[in-house]
Amino acid sequence: MTVDASDQVWADPSLTTLRSYLNAVATGYDAGVAKVPLLRDPSQATQEINQAIAAATRGQIPQLLSPSSLQNIGWILTDALYLKADWATPFQANQTSPGPFTTASGRRVSAQFMKGGQFAAASAGGWTAVWLPYRGGRLAMMALLPPANSGGCAMPAANQLGALASTLAAGGATRAIELPKVSIRDKISMRGLLTELGMGVAFTGAADFAGLSPQACCIGLVEQAATLRVGEQGTVATAATAVGVMPAAAQAAVPPPIRFDRPYLMVVTDAATGEPLIMARVTDPAAP
Repeated sequence: MTVDASDQVWADPSLTTLRSYLNAVATGYDAGVAKVPLLRDPSQATQEINQAIAAATRGQIPQLLSPSSLQNIGWILTDALYLKADWATPFQANQTSPGPFTTASGRRVSAQFMKGGQFAAASAGGWTAVWLPYRGGRLAMMALLPPANSGGCAMPAANQLGALASTLAAGGATRAIELPKVSIRDKISMRGLLTELGMGVAFTGAADFAGLSPQACCIGLVEQAATLRVGEQGTVATAATAVGVMPAAAQAAVPPPIRFDRPYLMVVTDAATGEPLIMARVTDPAAP
């Protein structure tokens, strides 16, 4: 099993970054600081940042940012995660077979279903959860199936998710499962979602990022990319996030977010801490 995470602060050399902030991120996240010409030459800065993200994700995310996304950005904070884990009990490839899958739009497609058992299972509020541990016991995937005829796949309520997790942790019933093989890739602006969650002020001139720099204004971009492959042997997943902060005199409009819906959820979790590492919502496992 491989789980690698890397964090980095990228700063334009013409701007002041407080030493206290750099000490804090170095202590808390083992993050270093790199000087790149974000304001003078966004193309060069983009190339350097993308190269670092590509290396951290083993080439799975080759382009997190574009030069146009870095206009008027003075600082970039990046986080990258690479995960490769084998199932504790692998699925047998000779048992994988095609079957129908109904997408969020109601379209029927053919998916390749991996078949196996027995796995711990639980139900609450119409949701069904299955616990699939990875080799070594440190990580596991919780696959969450929404109620029948629910159309898309919204997140379960917090109390439902807690009830499912508690039941799975207690052990008990086991079930055989049929899980589609999945290979998905996504890239999204998180501004709209974060605004809905109550962080809208962070994208305006009313934000306070004085802890970063006396020249910092507000967040100008939050870009996230992720990949996920689930097969008979295990899971390979990557994720990368970039948060861009604008200098005080450079506040500018940010493009609206792109939104995606998915019919079921998968959460890769650190079994020791309960911390979710990778979450995916799948609409069409047959899509390229």
